[in-house]
Amino acid sequence: MWIYEKKLQYPVRVGKCDVRMAKLLLEQYGGADGELAAALRYLNQRYTIPDKVIGLLNDIGTEEFAHLEMIATMIYKLTKDASPEQMKEAGLGDYYVSHDHALFYQNAAGVPFTASYIQAKGDPIADLYEDIAAEEKARATYQWLIDMTDDVDLQDGLKFLREREIIHSLRFREAVEIVKEDRETKKVF
Repeated sequence: MWIYEKKLQYPVRVGKCDVRMAKLLLEQYGGADGELAAALRYLNQRYTIPDKVIGLLNDIGTEEFAHLEMIATMIYKLTKDASPEQMKEAGLGDYYVSHDHALFYQNAAGVPFTASYIQAKGDPIADLYEDIAAEEKARATYQWLIDMTDDVDLQDGLKFLREREIIHSLRFREAVEIVKEDRETKKVF
């Protein structure tokens, strides 16, 4: 089903060790509006979506895993040379004790990832509007992350991710129109 190229979708560069920023990026790693939740949501919803848009959910869901890989790389690069003291100062002392420098699915506040972040109603219109909302929340979060760092290299990767969220939102909006048109043609409500 997939062909995996052993490279990131977009280059990830960071200018310096910044554990505080790594903590904030955990929001997009294991948070409710993050990349893991999006990927799982879309790949799950594709089973109850009309045939005309299954491919869209598959494509975007798969791309979200590529974004997850980028976020993981950012976090790793921002923390790989951090001392235990730096981890503690950035509010990641508990994280360090539990995981050292390993990545763990949690949000920036330390709340572990949960399947309750993933929505699936079984109604294509409801699910697609949920997906649009998810993409818009991710876009907003990326903007706020960009605002929180002065590292232009890191900002570059975050801007790429923000722009992809905009594209995904637009594609889901197009899918809503396809499903609505299909419903009107078949008189299915």
